[in-house]
Amino acid sequence: MAKLNRSGVDIYYEIHGSGPPLILTHGYSSTSAMWQGQIEALSKRHKLILWDMRGHGLSDYPDNPDAYSEAATVGDIAALLHAAGADRAIVGGLSLGGYMSLAFHRAHPERVRALLIIDTGPGFKKDDAREVWNQRARDTGDRFDREGLEVLKSLSAERASVTHRNAKGLALAARGMLAQRDARVIESLPVIKVPSLVVVGADYMAAKIPGAQKAVIPNAGHAVNIDQPRAFIAAVLPFLDGLEAGSPGKAK
Repeated sequence: MAKLNRSGVDIYYEIHGSGPPLILTHGYSSTSAMWQGQIEALSKRHKLILWDMRGHGLSDYPDNPDAYSEAATVGDIAALLHAAGADRAIVGGLSLGGYMSLAFHRAHPERVRALLIIDTGPGFKKDDAREVWNQRARDTGDRFDREGLEVLKSLSAERASVTHRNAKGLALAARGMLAQRDARVIESLPVIKVPSLVVVGADYMAAKIPGAQKAVIPNAGHAVNIDQPRAFIAAVLPFLDGLEAGSPGKAK
């Protein structure tokens, strides 16, 4: 457990195990604790890097709205990999964490060995669809401002049990990180060249990423690794083991 300072913002992270680096990013309003059930399995053969996005968990909650953005989050991932001594890594995450992993690949493709995209939407090509999403993000931020952390109790069971210091960071993260500015991430899918596993995600993304594998896990909600932990690991480990063998294994 450690903290990395990024222009005055402390970012909390953990490193488990050793081997090829694997960094996982949690979803919006969750924390790195969402991966607790996977640490043992994933750290046996990998250097597993977990972290809390700014405005979440044990990381800092800066007051400046400009401190929350896709670019800042991508920069955080790059800095974390540097701190872990990783030039390249398997990069993945769930929901917003998966979107930010795709954004990281778009910005730094040379640093991504493979992608693990879990229950993630790739964004929107059309401005009107993106604006609908962004209005929902702004409404989420407004609700956290009005009601505080009580909002979490009305969300998934996984997020109802997470620990945040206050709601202001979540409100600012909704407006600055959950909201999207353009279509660059979704438009980057066809040029992805690294091995990719899409878990639960939409058919669109698995179809658009060349050579991507898709794993569908039944009876799982938004946090598939928590809802179906054994099935999740059974889907992910063959892919990771295959990378080390030189050919990504088929997800079950």
